Amino acid sequence: MDDSKAATKIDSATPDTQPDEQTVGHQPSNEPEFDDPVEAIKSYMERKGFTQRDLVPIIGSRSKVSEILSGTRAITMPMARALHKHLGIPAEILLQEPVVRIADQADEMDWRRFPLRQMANRGWIKSSGNLREHAEELVKDLMRRAGGAKHAKALYRKNDQNRANAKTDPYALSAWCWQVLAQANKRDWDTPYVPPDNRRQLMRDVAKLSPPTDGPLRAVQFLRDQGIAVEVVPHLPRTHLDGAAMKSEGDRPVIGLTLRYDRIDNFWWVLMHELAHALFHLDDSPAFIDDLRLDSTDETEQHADRLAQNALIPREAWKASGLTKQHSPPMTVMSLAQQLGIHPAIVAGRVRYDLRDYRRLSQFVGTGKVNRLFATEMGTR
Repeated sequence: MDDSKAATKIDSATPDTQPDEQTVGHQPSNEPEFDDPVEAIKSYMERKGFTQRDLVPIIGSRSKVSEILSGTRAITMPMARALHKHLGIPAEILLQEPVVRIADQADEMDWRRFPLRQMANRGWIKSSGNLREHAEELVKDLMRRAGGAKHAKALYRKNDQNRANAKTDPYALSAWCWQVLAQANKRDWDTPYVPPDNRRQLMRDVAKLSPPTDGPLRAVQFLRDQGIAVEVVPHLPRTHLDGAAMKSEGDRPVIGLTLRYDRIDNFWWVLMHELAHALFHLDDSPAFIDDLRLDSTDETEQHADRLAQNALIPREAWKASGLTKQHSPPMTVMSLAQQLGIHPAIVAGRVRYDLRDYRRLSQFVGTGKVNRLFATEMGTR
């Protein structure tokens, strides 16, 4: 069924009423009660004979439909209004929090599967004579410091990890996410987070901090001054990730960086990708957890890629540079970097990525020059 036919089917099968303040909280007495909006949507779809494809005109894309039905994307107000209009689902059901929470899943966790020894060695949890015996108590304390089950609920779901390696250990990954949030919550925040009027300009301002040797430190401090938490937490084995964007208590954006590849070009790419998620996408999903070695067909991930690329090197400047050709003279790399006011490693990294040739321009990418800047934060000094 094409989208036009689906829309006709939807419009002929459902009421035209829109939810408003008066309709919220009024569920017809002859309707079944649901504690979970996703289960309600599935039930109403079954009753009306709808398929996932029939929801595309309502929700916006196949990927969004799939993510909503799998519980990995939050239902926004526009989505709730459209679902109420076309499927007749009571508004108060759609606006509920999903039933599946980390607290509910906690009873099924094998607490001993967390990498307890490594977590204790890094100071994430208290050291104990018998870590396995006290695993539940120790990990729950980390969850509490991360903001509790409310803020950790979606981080344990595999499908929330938009760019996740198939070999990722969900226990280790959850521990890393909770530690990032715990560190952000521990800071004394004088600045509340206020969404910037011009988010793209903020990203460009961050990119222009890159030329100095301590540019990464300046960028992190600049974002913290804007009320955006940036935490450097080395990855755990079997997590396979570069960074993440999440929300902490009070809806403060939190960016986590692992610095697993100690190069200047990689630092700026990961930071800007996660900043794009933090500024543009966290209202629709509670977390983005990325292994940026992997290409992604997800629309949101591709949008973050484009935002990061254009903030670092504007599209027109990149096309005009001619650096997409096989021959990339070092002087052209330096010239474009100087013209844009960015570090040459960023230009070299873009050339290497576009040409998929990671031996090219290796003298520019700043290998071994990032991690030492964050040695104190990483606990390696």
